[in-house]
Amino acid sequence: MTPITEVEGRRLALSNLDKVLHPVTGTTKGEVLHYYATVAAAILPHLRDRPVSFLRYPDGPDGQLFFTKNPPPGTPSWVDSTPVPRSEDPRARQVVIQDLASLMWAANLVVEFHTPQWRASSPAVADRLVFDLDPGPPATVVDCCRVALHLRERLAADGLEAFAKTTGSKGLHLLVPVVPTPSEQVSAYARQLAVEAEAELPRLVVHRMAKALRPGKVFVDHSQNAAAKTTATPYTLRARARPTVSAPVTWDEVERCAAPTADPEDLVLLMDDIAPRLERYGELLAPLFAPERAGSVP
Repeated sequence: MTPITEVEGRRLALSNLDKVLHPVTGTTKGEVLHYYATVAAAILPHLRDRPVSFLRYPDGPDGQLFFTKNPPPGTPSWVDSTPVPRSEDPRARQVVIQDLASLMWAANLVVEFHTPQWRASSPAVADRLVFDLDPGPPATVVDCCRVALHLRERLAADGLEAFAKTTGSKGLHLLVPVVPTPSEQVSAYARQLAVEAEAELPRLVVHRMAKALRPGKVFVDHSQNAAAKTTATPYTLRARARPTVSAPVTWDEVERCAAPTADPEDLVLLMDDIAPRLERYGELLAPLFAPERAGSVP
């Protein structure tokens, strides 16, 4: 029998709680749901008022993975959605996760959460700039940290403040709060900085996606600033063999990881690491929500 629970007055049917989703650690779906309930206060501000895309992995990372933007079949009427017109479907809508009940409903689907850099109330007007630093083997997150430190200084020269988080995979994300700016303008600026970084660090950085260019270098992916693109939401679990999280890190941690002797595993953060980190550091990405911390894109 599928257990029924009540969350903020909403009845939820939670299924297959004993199913193992992350095989290396034996992490079950029930433990994943507990994780999201525990970190709800941290993840919900990053989800609210942003149309969410789901990467679903209901049978774990070795099963079928599929990306969906449309509300899944059976979405409850009380889960919010917003119009997100697309060329192929001008009436398209996407889910918006506004509260704990909606978060737990979505987590029960077994998903990664992905969100754009703009809010549903202001489509294609970004309030964040993002860089996705993706290492091409044998480069690792250690190399990403070196690039992140370079980009932090370059952004600061333009009056912009960067914050780092792990991708939950191999690399690093930089998030920058900006005064609401058309996504097209933010995209152009991000590309400019990626091109500059390649010119200044040619042995370490590449700004183009072509696989032939990437071995041993860090791809500074600026494309996720486009209005149609999304990035893994802070605190989302990733569809990996271990329950890795796309989690914020301090600049001290980035600097230590950039050292020649650093171990890439130092910036692998798992589900069970997050609650203690929140207790120790608080919400490291809270400045993203402070209007006075937002900078103007040149």
